[in-house]
Amino acid sequence: MSDGWFSKSVPIAVGIIGEIQHVSSARQALSVLNGNWREKGSAKHRVALRECLAAMNGDTSSKAAREAFVEAAREARVLVGDDYPAPPTADQRPSLEDRD
Repeated sequence: MSDGWFSKSVPIAVGIIGEIQHVSSARQALSVLNGNWREKGSAKHRVALRECLAAMNGDTSSKAAREAFVEAAREARVLVGDDYPAPPTADQRPSLEDRD
């Protein structure tokens, strides 16, 4: 089983005082997700668990696991930094007419 190393660590706030932890792999993300996760059991939490485990087993990329973890962290409001813009909402996406 692989660790599923991320290309870039994901900073999250943990604990009572919000200490910053840098999650660098699917294995680390899985450990955090199985711990005291704020939104445990939500759809994004379940997807992140599944993607991290799949990355460790070699069934998906560590990039997919990282993206799922970032979304779960954003939902749980523990993601730190502004390097992770939220996905565009329906009204922010370009329409088909706007494309070349």
